[in-house]
Amino acid sequence: MQKIYICSTNLIEMLKIISFTVLIVAICIVLLCVKILFQKNGRFPNMHVSGNKALQKKKIGCVQSQDREARRINPHAIAERKK
Repeated sequence: MQKIYICSTNLIEMLKIISFTVLIVAICIVLLCVKILFQKNGRFPNMHVSGNKALQKKKIGCVQSQDREARRINPHAIAERKK
C-alpha cells in the first residue's frame, strides 16, 4: 500500500521561499526604523518639498500647497457686479 502525501515538495519549497522573503522584509523594516525606535524623539525625516531648507530659500513650494493658496478666497477682493 502506497502512502499519499498531502503536501508536495513544490508546495513545501514555495512556503520556505515565502517565509524567507517575509523574514528579509521584516528585517529591512526594523533596520529602517532603528533611529526612530531608539532615539528619544525619533521621527521620520520630512521628505516633502516644503520641508527642504534649500528650496525654502529659493521660495519653491509644493504644487499642492501653491494650488491651495491660489484657490483660497481673498477677503480683500471686490465683488463683481451681476448684469
